[in-house]
Amino acid sequence: MKLVHAADIHLDSPMRGLAAYDGAPERELRGATREALRNLVDLCIGERADALLIAGDLYDGDWQDYGTGAFFAREAARLREAGIPVVLIRGNHDAASRITRSLRLPDNVRELPVDRPGTVAFDDLGLAVHGQGYAKREVLEDLSAGYPRPVPGMVNVGLLHTSADGREGHAPYAPCKVGRLAEHGYDYWALGHVHQRELLHADPPILFSGCLQGRHARETGPKGATIVSFNGRRPTLEERALDVVRWEVLEIDAGPLGDLDEVLDAIERSLRDAVEGADGRLLAARIRVTGATTAHGALGATCHLPRCGHGPCVPVVGDDAGRTARRRHPARWRPPGRRGDRRGGARRHGRGHPPRRRRARRRRRRQGRVPPRQVLRRRPHHARPA
Repeated sequence: MKLVHAADIHLDSPMRGLAAYDGAPERELRGATREALRNLVDLCIGERADALLIAGDLYDGDWQDYGTGAFFAREAARLREAGIPVVLIRGNHDAASRITRSLRLPDNVRELPVDRPGTVAFDDLGLAVHGQGYAKREVLEDLSAGYPRPVPGMVNVGLLHTSADGREGHAPYAPCKVGRLAEHGYDYWALGHVHQRELLHADPPILFSGCLQGRHARETGPKGATIVSFNGRRPTLEERALDVVRWEVLEIDAGPLGDLDEVLDAIERSLRDAVEGADGRLLAARIRVTGATTAHGALGATCHLPRCGHGPCVPVVGDDAGRTARRRHPARWRPPGRRGDRRGGARRHGRGHPPRRRRARRRRRRQGRVPPRQVLRRRPHHARPA
């Protein structure tokens, strides 16, 4: 018997942090989750899987229209033609979707109940899938405590959307103890909710398959699904990458590097390795340059490393090494003043330009009539002549 375990597809969820960049391939980014789902269906058909298990968060909340559900229905129909059933549960994102309740799916798709644990049995396969979905977005009780006993003489699989004993960056929904899951008597636990692939227990296997497609720079590395093959009672696991856009964070230690050229060469080498590792996929890389180096001044004076909320970085899509970004002029010193006074401290203390002249100068600077580097910096109060 061969099963495919997937979770956290978040169909039609947007890519965060890339669409705002000029030149970003918007069409590929917008359709990444759909292409990943299509790759999942192709995998099931190509491997002649006996069933597809989806451990929650197929959708990403309410849709803008029926196009999202219609796309999944078409892909599920492809599985029906191949004789492959689909068993799924709702996660915390699925529970918020009102349109999902009125969507009619092909008859090969079986959804487990949200008000109680349920079981879907396939007598011809000798397979019993147990699980319970989310009736609301926030589920704080242990759903697995009510799961039924294993069915004798069948392969028993538990389908659960959970944070297990807690994972950083994930809400503590449906918490449970890994040891308690292992003692329940199931042959395999297919978990969802945590987007990083992680094997919690080896025998029986208790696995987070991870998300199908990374959506931002915190979801790095290969993403996809897991093939679970049963030869007897003990399954073997095989990870398959199905993502379309690969996210990476590249750390560059500039400490041992001498000058700007060496730092940029190190960035280029790191990018080339990441592009090769992406295996032809679209690559979105965040580059972090750390360490004390004599090239610090040159890095700050150039436009190669625009600043962002996570430190110096370069947005990279595909083989492109990123676009040059214009740096903001450093913030200038202003005398202290009372908070909320719109006139500014310089006017109150009799120093500097009046507010009207400052506003006019800023306006000319925005129009390009005064380059930022020609702005005269004021000296601090203690450095001024008496």
